[in-house]
Amino acid sequence: MSRRRCGISWNCGPSWARGGGRCSPTTPRMNAPCCTGTCSAPLNSPGSRSPACAARNDGRPRKTLGRPRHRLQHGPQVGPVRAGQRNRAAGGVKVVPVGRRVQAASDTPDLIGSAVAAVFAEHAGDVDAATAALVKRAIPDAMALLDHTRKGGRYDIVAHPWLPDILRKQTARGADQIWEARPKWTRPELPAGRHEVTALDINGAYLSALKTHLPLGQLEHSTGDHHDRRRAGVHLITPPVWDHDAVLPNSIGNRDEPGPLWVTEPTLRLLLRLSGPKYGLCDPPEIHESWTSGATEGLLEKFRIALKDARDRAIAEDDEVTLEYVKQMYSKFVSTLGESNYNRELYRTDWMHLLRSQAFTNLWWKAFKAYDEGLMVVRAMGTDELHVIGDWRAVFPEGRGVTEVKVKDVYTVGTDQEQATQAPESPS
Repeated sequence: MSRRRCGISWNCGPSWARGGGRCSPTTPRMNAPCCTGTCSAPLNSPGSRSPACAARNDGRPRKTLGRPRHRLQHGPQVGPVRAGQRNRAAGGVKVVPVGRRVQAASDTPDLIGSAVAAVFAEHAGDVDAATAALVKRAIPDAMALLDHTRKGGRYDIVAHPWLPDILRKQTARGADQIWEARPKWTRPELPAGRHEVTALDINGAYLSALKTHLPLGQLEHSTGDHHDRRRAGVHLITPPVWDHDAVLPNSIGNRDEPGPLWVTEPTLRLLLRLSGPKYGLCDPPEIHESWTSGATEGLLEKFRIALKDARDRAIAEDDEVTLEYVKQMYSKFVSTLGESNYNRELYRTDWMHLLRSQAFTNLWWKAFKAYDEGLMVVRAMGTDELHVIGDWRAVFPEGRGVTEVKVKDVYTVGTDQEQATQAPESPS
């Protein structure tokens, strides 16, 4: 990629386009026009040009050639709109890709809406019975929706890959060796005085976590302190020391046992980001070995959008039955991705750990945003609970959408300073 500024050609690699590098000047192009428009000039002479742009290298003035600029019309009609067509052009038709063609979004089958309507008809409009029936069929319906959204997908899903021993349970009722970094943090001390604490509920935590880097095929083993961003999986690391526990939760959760541990891709990427020059909150983690595969962040994107759209419609229409049905679909989808008897279509224990860890990572970033915007973070727990002190509405939008938060509880902590300073009266 190249940029040109006043006769100098700048070579910019891919890292420049991502904002991670700098451009380096190369040999000036003397015969190339240096500007396509008016160069920067003092405010009192808007038509003036700098000497470098007003003259050629031989001192003679030259013309600045400008290319005609085309205005892009983002409306449904590209050409000019006649007076009689304005009303029709005002409302566009939303389209979605289907194979090599596109079709109207309204023509796409609504599997969620059809299932809700069929169950309501089967139970003669009984809300409780319909809700119970939909919750019971949430897992197979989620898998059917996944298959539907994966039609024409670029990547195939490997449903039953071989998994290393670290992803297998050590005992029948035990756990495997993966650390998901689930937060359970409480601020050790608050300033003196009486404080009002608001417990915020993060909406759709597991739904938002569906957007994460997931390994496509069978995991492959590698060693060495190196991270390939094109791959995803689980990693054995020695985590860095965390010195900010007084104001922010540890990015690897509450872990008392020192030493190396197996973490997921979201946790490792969080640590690498926090150790980078932008934040500098900790040292980089030391990677010892990894089990990874080629990955993509958009593997479940259409699945996530279909659930999100159905959830948004249910909220807008005050449809609590569909809302509960959708919630059960994405939450049970995540919880049964391991070797579960309730979902034998997908045995991806690695996905289950990665999706859970992504939800915990998202909560950590919510806590950091609150801290960075001046709120006092008091607690961070599980996937969706954040306690803060301060004007949180200036930081987070309130509502039921996945990008919004809602109030779970409001309580007070501490005592008034005036009451604390008053000495108790002795009895006469």
